[in-house]
Amino acid sequence: MTTAVLHIPSEVPLKQDATIIGLVGLAHASSHFGHLLLPLMFPVFMKEFGLSYSELGLLMSIFFVVSGVGQASAGFVVDRMGARPLLFVALTIFAVACVAASTVTGYTGLMLVAALAGLGNATFHPVDFTILNQRVSGPRLGYAFSAHGLTGNLGWAVAPVFFASISAGFGWRTAYLAAAVLYTAILALLVLQRDKLSTQVVVHEPHAHKEHDLAFMKLPVVWWCFGFFLLSTMTLAVVQSFSVSILKAMHGISFEAATLTLTAYMLCGAVGMFIGGFIAARVANSDRVVAMAMAAGAALLALCGTGVLGATATMVVLAITGFAVGIGGPSRDMMIKKATPKGATGRVYGLVYSGLDTGFAISPLVFGVFMDRGWYGATLLGAALVLLLSVVAALGVGQRTKR
Repeated sequence: MTTAVLHIPSEVPLKQDATIIGLVGLAHASSHFGHLLLPLMFPVFMKEFGLSYSELGLLMSIFFVVSGVGQASAGFVVDRMGARPLLFVALTIFAVACVAASTVTGYTGLMLVAALAGLGNATFHPVDFTILNQRVSGPRLGYAFSAHGLTGNLGWAVAPVFFASISAGFGWRTAYLAAAVLYTAILALLVLQRDKLSTQVVVHEPHAHKEHDLAFMKLPVVWWCFGFFLLSTMTLAVVQSFSVSILKAMHGISFEAATLTLTAYMLCGAVGMFIGGFIAARVANSDRVVAMAMAAGAALLALCGTGVLGATATMVVLAITGFAVGIGGPSRDMMIKKATPKGATGRVYGLVYSGLDTGFAISPLVFGVFMDRGWYGATLLGAALVLLLSVVAALGVGQRTKR
């Protein structure tokens, strides 16, 4: 039996909920911005340090292995200490990683940056969802998840423009220093608004039966959730890490146009997240919404991989793929909430979202080999197949949640 040290009234003013959602969304955007700290500079690193696609893929594997292990562990810390301290530490680490990136002179330095940035990324999902689930009123939670996903996509969308524009004018090392300043500014804002980010910790009553902290891991539905995140994220990792290179190789698209296509993918995903929030708030069968969205995304991505489309059409369809996948984002988070035992929010979200990190870690290694062999279309087709497999996982979560 547990008691909470923080109580949220049933009638919460819209302004209060909106402020909390906005602050958490800003933090989430900074996390997703950090996912692209290294991939956006892959063409630069290949030229400056003579690296292969496989070596670059390994950098992202390091990032997400560290992030995944840290994320699964961070969930336990969040449940015991609260979310806010870990959020502040994470932003600090990201700022330090950006400063370190500005000074690297070779592959070893990039590996260290990848590990450091992965550590910074580790805490965000258990932190974000603990704050949202505890501080946002129930009727607005679906919209909160929508805003959370939307701001994450905006973080991805801003990163290519941020790094491309500053690198073009002042060099890539200056771009990393500017990113460090950005993280420091976000940290300062959240510290000033820290009262909005406090969360409850679980307090066990004396002599009450205490369930083991790892008991939730016995639930099959938790591992189905993990599998869904692993599979769906493998596809996203292909788009983030290799879509620019694929567009250039298959259709002769310029680096600038290909980068803008990646930004368009993220922006369309954000629009999809926004619309998906209304769907999540009204449709009870979250798993079916997720399954349909991922199936549509897989079909569109496969179409891009066939090579039958021209350059312009491929860029447009790839952007629309982001919209299709984005629709399912808020329903995905509602699906995970339904599968989460009471009092285990941080732990469950930490473990489940470590599937995201695992997918990001595996995908560049697998598809980096495809890219080195010039199998550009096959890379997109493989990513589409993996996304289709995530449909099975989503339906599996729904079946076990209903039971």
